[in-house]
Amino acid sequence: MAAHTVERIGVLSLAKLFGVLYGCLGLLIGGLVSLFSLLGAGLGAASGERGGLLGMLFGMAAIVIAPIFYGILGVIGGLITALIFNLAAKFTGGLEIELS
Repeated sequence: MAAHTVERIGVLSLAKLFGVLYGCLGLLIGGLVSLFSLLGAGLGAASGERGGLLGMLFGMAAIVIAPIFYGILGVIGGLITALIFNLAAKFTGGLEIELS
C-alpha cells in the first residue's frame, strides 16, 4: 500500500462540501422540529388551548429556515477549516493517507 500526503485542501471545495453536508443536517433537524411543533400544536388544540397556530407556523418554517441556516454555517465552517488545515500543513508537512 502506498502512502500519499495531503498538503493542501481546496478552500472553496471544502466549503461547498460542508455547506451541502450541513444543509442536509439542517433538513433533518428542521424536519424533527417541524414534527414536534405540529405534534405539540395538535395536542394543545385537542386540550382546548389557544396559540396552536403559532406553533404550527414555527414548525413549518423550521423545514425551510434550518437547512439554509445550517448550510451557511457549513460554508463558513468549511472555509475556516480549510484555511487552518492549509496553514497547519505548511508547518507539519500535511496529512498522510494510505490508499489501496
